[in-house]
Amino acid sequence: MWMVLVGVVLVVLYALDVSPVAGWAWGWLLIPFGAAAAWWQFSDSTGLTQRKAIEKMERRKVERRDRALESLGLDHRRDKQVARAREDAAERRTTADPTQADRSASEDPAQRRDPTR
Repeated sequence: MWMVLVGVVLVVLYALDVSPVAGWAWGWLLIPFGAAAAWWQFSDSTGLTQRKAIEKMERRKVERRDRALESLGLDHRRDKQVARAREDAAERRTTADPTQADRSASEDPAQRRDPTR
């Protein structure tokens, strides 16, 4: 795309009679347009354009899904954070002060309050 913009700027400078562009032949002004056409032909033939379009569509799909889940209150990232926090808390309990180990072992985990509610 930038090659087309360079070509347009050169044509405008030529039309406004700005030197040194005013003294150039038309062939030199058309080189950026030819380069842009060659690039588009290459990117289309190798599938680069289609891959980028598919990646953009996939990104939009994921973003739309995340927005929908978040609006429903089902944010999957929150669930991962809660699970990680529970694991960290369990690890801290097991590596905590050994004098407290008897008290935490006697507690029934089902009686503890769930922090996610």
